Amino acid sequence: MFEPPKPAKVPTLNYRKLQEGRDYWVQDNFLPNADEISERAFARTDWELGFPHAKEFWPGMRSHNLLSPAEMAEVEKWVKKVTGMKKLWQPEAPAGAKLNHNCAQLVGENESGPRPHTDSRKLCRFAAVIYLSKNPKPGCGTSFYRLRYPNGTLGGNQCTPPHNNLGEALGVSKLPLQAWHEDFSVENVFNRMILYRADLVHSATNYFGVEHADKRMTALFFWQAS
Repeated sequence: MFEPPKPAKVPTLNYRKLQEGRDYWVQDNFLPNADEISERAFARTDWELGFPHAKEFWPGMRSHNLLSPAEMAEVEKWVKKVTGMKKLWQPEAPAGAKLNHNCAQLVGENESGPRPHTDSRKLCRFAAVIYLSKNPKPGCGTSFYRLRYPNGTLGGNQCTPPHNNLGEALGVSKLPLQAWHEDFSVENVFNRMILYRADLVHSATNYFGVEHADKRMTALFFWQAS
């Protein structure tokens, strides 16, 4: 079948056909004490505000140090097992930046929609989400995307060296949602863990809820690895 050529002189991304067990991993019933951790997350009061309340790229609210050191040790034991990595760590972020590792994130339907992005290759190799809302709205999990050119041709989905993020790779600070094609998504299920390569274009599929107790709650993690 004939495919129209990509527009000339438009930045491109590498396309990596995603494979479970290599590029992403999904584990249900992940936390043995998920009910307790969910309640702990919703009860937090030390929230930092993100978009649209503050000049941050990330949406909603975040609260740090959600899991205890012992709980984190079990999470990282699993991450090492499935990825084959021997060492996980969090690099020091550049001045003025924060690595929001092991934090609760709460986002409502009026605060944001999908925002396709990659995480900084300088700061992390893997990222992960644990869904902590007990009654999530369908279609509000995690999606992976590839570029969609104005003529309908599909492009890549991965930020590769020498670039550290999409802004560097594409030469623009952001693109409209219409510039992305959803490749596939993982559904939001309470106590499901999804771990994925941080250099893949991804986003929350969508958000839900208006009141504090009804919004989309997740735990977020970022690791550099070797």
